[in-house]
Amino acid sequence: MLSIQTEIQTQLFAHQDLGYRDFQAKLMPTIQKSTIIGVRTPILRTLAKTFYKHSDIAAFLSILPHTYYEENNLHGLLLAQMKDFTACLQAVKRFLPYIDNWATCDLLSPPVFQSHTDELLPSIQQWLQASHCYTVRFGIDMLLRHHLDDYFQPVYLQWVSAIHTEEYYVNMMIAWYFATALAKQPAATLPFLENRQLSPWVHKKTIQKACESRRISTEQKAYLQTIL
Repeated sequence: MLSIQTEIQTQLFAHQDLGYRDFQAKLMPTIQKSTIIGVRTPILRTLAKTFYKHSDIAAFLSILPHTYYEENNLHGLLLAQMKDFTACLQAVKRFLPYIDNWATCDLLSPPVFQSHTDELLPSIQQWLQASHCYTVRFGIDMLLRHHLDDYFQPVYLQWVSAIHTEEYYVNMMIAWYFATALAKQPAATLPFLENRQLSPWVHKKTIQKACESRRISTEQKAYLQTIL
């Protein structure tokens, strides 16, 4: 009998698209091309639904680090199917240190978190203070996804603005967060730009992203240009 890891790798290589692999490699300079198989995300989602029912799937989730980029993505998609918040949160925490690229990081978004926003906050605070850049990026992403609408509190803006780093993939997520916050919570967010509370690079990138957004009015974009 094949091990669950071998079975999954066999399925992944059966769906290999070398052209797509080359395309993906250009988007992710932080990982080696040899670790990318070249499997499109819709196929990974289908495989995740199939393997989630496998009797040995817990064994696959326990095998960290994985060898291939697509194994990591599949891992994230499997976690997204978990219905128990506590179990899912623990599984996410175990997986985060092994994420080595922005795409896998951004793919990881368990739906069960949506109904446990308050319970998620202590973990988000821990992630924002982590030394691992993709754990920090994930924490910011969780605030962006779950705490910019009904569950928004102005202090969350302070949490993100307090992050000071040279990590490109963290700074880009900070900019995305504040650009989105400008669209959803403009009154609370604008002072962070007017008072230049973000690093110069993040400040400029935030305004750039906001001006590219259809959710920002023409008048707002014109004003943002004056504080660029």
